Amino acid sequence: MSPQAVGRLTVRPLAPRADAEVLHRWVTHPKAAYWMMQDARPEDVEREYLRIAAHEHHHALLGLHDGEPAFLMEHYDPRHVELVGLYEPQPGDVGMHFLVAPSDTPIHGFTLAVITAVMRELFRDPAVRRVVVEPDVANTAVHRLNEAVGFVPVGKITKPEKEALLSFCTRERFARATGGAA
Repeated sequence: MSPQAVGRLTVRPLAPRADAEVLHRWVTHPKAAYWMMQDARPEDVEREYLRIAAHEHHHALLGLHDGEPAFLMEHYDPRHVELVGLYEPQPGDVGMHFLVAPSDTPIHGFTLAVITAVMRELFRDPAVRRVVVEPDVANTAVHRLNEAVGFVPVGKITKPEKEALLSFCTRERFARATGGAA
């Protein structure tokens, strides 16, 4: 199924106070174990996203599927957040995280459509030349998704909270992997 066949995917700025309840349900769900917020209380989630909203180099967006909340997207400047001192950033690098909401009625191909939409959103900025991700080395499902949209692993890195697989995706690799322009 093509990413476009799942419905309309859009993003809007995250409203930490208004969106905290829905985010809390997502990040504490067993499927979100790699977000390491399983024991978070609603006020912890709100506080974390207020912190991100106030951060100059870290941003969160709420993803919508046909107008309804369905995924979370974060992007950050790896020179200042998450990867400081763990690799040599290049001009045009942007870091990314995404989380698909748990669903009782999964849609085949939805997560691939989401990561594709997230990457398109990032590459809409002409200054972005390469997307950087650092998922847990054990998160093989996301490694497969990353590969499907053009990410190339470059090696393991040790972060305070996890062993991560550092991977990069250039605008050109994304376009080749998805059959279209970034």
